[in-house]
Amino acid sequence: MIPSISVSVKTIYVATQSRPEQRRFVYAYTISITNNGNVSAQLVSRHWRIKDAEDKVQEVQGVGVVGEQPVIEPEDTYTYTSGVMLETTTGIMEGSYQMRCGDEPLFDVPIPAFALVPPHALH
Repeated sequence: MIPSISVSVKTIYVATQSRPEQRRFVYAYTISITNNGNVSAQLVSRHWRIKDAEDKVQEVQGVGVVGEQPVIEPEDTYTYTSGVMLETTTGIMEGSYQMRCGDEPLFDVPIPAFALVPPHALH
């Protein structure tokens, strides 16, 4: 049985680590993954698609998140913060988590697209 998993994202532009003159724009993102189901689910791996303002795409795949493969119990939320560096002021990230419930096959949980935009670029 595949539980209902929801994903929410908050982003922040990290001005102290960014160097616009060197085409280095750093963002932190905090992701909350909530298990709305009634069985435990383990986050096994992740897949990101990161697109900058020049349509350059980075694909990132790996085991777990921030060095962990958390088990998220029913009605619990797992939250972590990570970061990304772009060569343009803005960008978009989206992807998926691969998760497992017990011995069941892996299932994908989509990560909705979110914008990477510094506060001074918002109108």
